[in-house]
Amino acid sequence: MGSEFTRGSIDGVAIRPLKKFVDERGWLAELFRHDELEAEFHPAMAYISITEPGVTRGPHEHVDQADLFCFIGPSNFKIRLWDNRESSPTYRHVVTAFVGADNPASVLVPLGVVHAYRNVGSVGGAVINCPNRLFMGEARREPIDEIRHEDDPETIYRIED
Repeated sequence: MGSEFTRGSIDGVAIRPLKKFVDERGWLAELFRHDELEAEFHPAMAYISITEPGVTRGPHEHVDQADLFCFIGPSNFKIRLWDNRESSPTYRHVVTAFVGADNPASVLVPLGVVHAYRNVGSVGGAVINCPNRLFMGEARREPIDEIRHEDDPETIYRIED
């Protein structure tokens, strides 16, 4: 990870276990509740993606958007977050977590926190995201809110150890 970052918690990042309620029909898990999220993080939309084994998404960050990722399986993911907010008390901290089928969790990523995740399992894994901003704004008329560090071969943001 280089010496640019210190391992430790990141202000505003919340990694919470997702409890599966299981019965004879299958299972159900609450992904988020408005009464458990600050208003600034209330989702504006939701989407689901499948990430194939060994594939990494990111690292990137948002200027105005917070993400609420939900990792429930059927695969497992390594997620890494870097605090890139100069005004944050945890500026230059980095956190790594393993989430997914073996550890269902939601991960709240505030704006300005660089993030990447990799499917470390052997099957395609579903990821649900409930961001607090619409992708490309109303009617998709605004620029995409991403600083794509993954496009820089010299990036300091690396998910591999």
